[in-house]
Amino acid sequence: MARPTTYTQDLADKICEQLALGISMRTVSRDESLPAMSTMFKWLREHKEFSEQYEKAKQESTDAMAEDILDIADNGTNDYIERENKDGSTYEVINNEAIQRSRLRVDTRKWLMSKMKPKKYGEKLELSGDKENPLTVTVLDFKNINDDIKE
Repeated sequence: MARPTTYTQDLADKICEQLALGISMRTVSRDESLPAMSTMFKWLREHKEFSEQYEKAKQESTDAMAEDILDIADNGTNDYIERENKDGSTYEVINNEAIQRSRLRVDTRKWLMSKMKPKKYGEKLELSGDKENPLTVTVLDFKNINDDIKE
């Protein structure tokens, strides 16, 4: 059976439902019952309603990613691996590769979230001074400056 190439609202709903759950478009397109990624991009250009629905789904996906981060951080399943001594006894050691992979998964999601929804998940920058060196603002009156220059 060939992949669908004709736009329908039902297909748009299925695609956007997956995207809103934090699943990538590439992963969604692996489902043979859904269109290829190139078709989805074409639909984004040609169908305003799909483009709007897609944007909402991607915004919702940031909250799904936040939930993923909690699951990744709480899952210690592969944090230790079993090694065997020469005498056949076993012991556990930290699985640095799995821990680093989990860190990468969390950091990638945090970065995407900060770009997709910066007001909610972006870095907050606060400018403040201290008591000895407070921040000051100087307001210039350009009208008077121009008058002074002319004279």
